[in-house]
Amino acid sequence: MALKTVRPITPGQRGLVKVDRSQIWKGKPIKSLTAGLAKKSGRNNHGGITMRRRGGGHKKSYRQVDFKRRKIDIPAMVERIEYDPNRSAFLALIKYEDNEYSYILAPQKLSKGDKVIAGKNKEISPGNCMPLSDIPLGATLHNIETKIGKGGQLARSAGSSVQLVGKESGYAYIKLPSGEQRKILDRCVATIGSVSNPDNKNTQLGKAGRNRWLGKRPSVRGVAMNPVDHPHGGGEGRTSGGRHPSTPWGFSTKGRKTRKNKRTQKYIISKAKKRTKK
Repeated sequence: MALKTVRPITPGQRGLVKVDRSQIWKGKPIKSLTAGLAKKSGRNNHGGITMRRRGGGHKKSYRQVDFKRRKIDIPAMVERIEYDPNRSAFLALIKYEDNEYSYILAPQKLSKGDKVIAGKNKEISPGNCMPLSDIPLGATLHNIETKIGKGGQLARSAGSSVQLVGKESGYAYIKLPSGEQRKILDRCVATIGSVSNPDNKNTQLGKAGRNRWLGKRPSVRGVAMNPVDHPHGGGEGRTSGGRHPSTPWGFSTKGRKTRKNKRTQKYIISKAKKRTKK
């Protein structure tokens, strides 16, 4: 895929840069593989806001993606590549030899007419799924399981991938895009290749309305609020906050550790290095 600009007929189109989806299927998805999707708007079952800056957005149906790839040893052909409004990556509609359809995450370099398969000791080609024990070192992977049978959880967004860097004592060692290295049981499955739509990170929305279509509401700076609403609020004239950056509830936002899951801490070999501004 490539990026494209449009003729600046309006101010909102002047800075617009979007992904060229001319090669993507323009019809509707298969109805049997979709489900209704209720809007949450960042609220819980009591209606209270649990995630700020969410709300609105275009109506959309959920595509049921096969993250588990449990239909093993049955070849499937890629029917088409589709857009999915629920994620940044594209989807591939595949048809198995028994005439069953399914959606999978479309990796890069996978196109209409290609064949994919899941199982043990399969060919190392984009879209094929197999246990980590059968994959050679140095391979680029996506949609990696963290628990056997749970389905892929790591590296599912547009352009993302992980690298298999080692194997030892029933575990596979992978390197995440953040630089973190962790070990996973080598019986967990992963898919070969990087996720499609790598240019998604280079898009420019051009106007605030496009963010609202995506279900994102405006983000108000703390220094623009009143003291009752934010620790940075108030002051005569424009101020810089007068304290270390913090959340509306007073928690530090300067590298404060928020990870609380000590149970899986043993699987992290080395953590991501902090990025320093040059």
